[in-house]
Amino acid sequence: MKEKKNLLVSYVELTLGAIIAAFAIEEFLVPNKIFDGGVTGISMIVSHFIPLPLGILIVIINAPFVIVAFRKMGHQLVVRMVYAIILFSLMTGVFEPVENATGEMLLAITYGGVLLGLGVGLVLKGGGCLDGTEVVAVILNRNFSISTGQVILIFNVFIFTVAGVVFDFDRGMYSLLMYFISSKVIDVVEIGFGSAKSVMIITDEGSKLADEIFTKLGRTVTFMHGEGLVSNNEKDILYCVVTRAEIYELKALLNDFPGSTFTTISDVSEVVGSHIKSI
Repeated sequence: MKEKKNLLVSYVELTLGAIIAAFAIEEFLVPNKIFDGGVTGISMIVSHFIPLPLGILIVIINAPFVIVAFRKMGHQLVVRMVYAIILFSLMTGVFEPVENATGEMLLAITYGGVLLGLGVGLVLKGGGCLDGTEVVAVILNRNFSISTGQVILIFNVFIFTVAGVVFDFDRGMYSLLMYFISSKVIDVVEIGFGSAKSVMIITDEGSKLADEIFTKLGRTVTFMHGEGLVSNNEKDILYCVVTRAEIYELKALLNDFPGSTFTTISDVSEVVGSHIKSI
């Protein structure tokens, strides 16, 4: 029953998030030539040169990233990602003929950024994703010492630079400001999806759980040992640091784990050291 309830909540978040994000794109950003980052930003630029609806371009350009995610990441993420992207694309078509919300640049940047951040944050909270570039960033992070934040930032700076060259540099700077606003809103909405999160898990079956985390997430853990105050039983304490896109997958793993677990998840402001995997 609990699993069905969680699944329902997840898809409600995905649905609301995709609709809100599409509204922000079509009513605030597109009319004022303010560009989002990632695949959506690429699609917005391409739509000015190819006579195809924005929603179709978003699906086409995201397709290769979905295939990569299907091969490299969890099935649950891919299903939610496909659902969110398709709904997002359809809703851009629904909102496209609606009268624009505003032509004032400051209002478009502010409200567009806030609504886009709210929408994307809800999608991430529901375990989905609207942008295939983030999936690639997570995969690169798992296989190489490359930070997901660095990959996404470099990719988006490139997009904003192209937008500035193709249109004018004011548009590129406006887009970067909007992206900054939306990123901050995502951090507020998406409590479990900051750039990095520390996870501490208390369990009776530490070795088994550590093996599952490494197999499914590619993350190693640090073992500590403790003792329950009431039970006086020995406990395994696992500690690891993961990215925001891995939190949902980790929670699903913990929910399916047959043993008893107690987990806390906290923000990480910085990760340093000579033997760490980049976040």
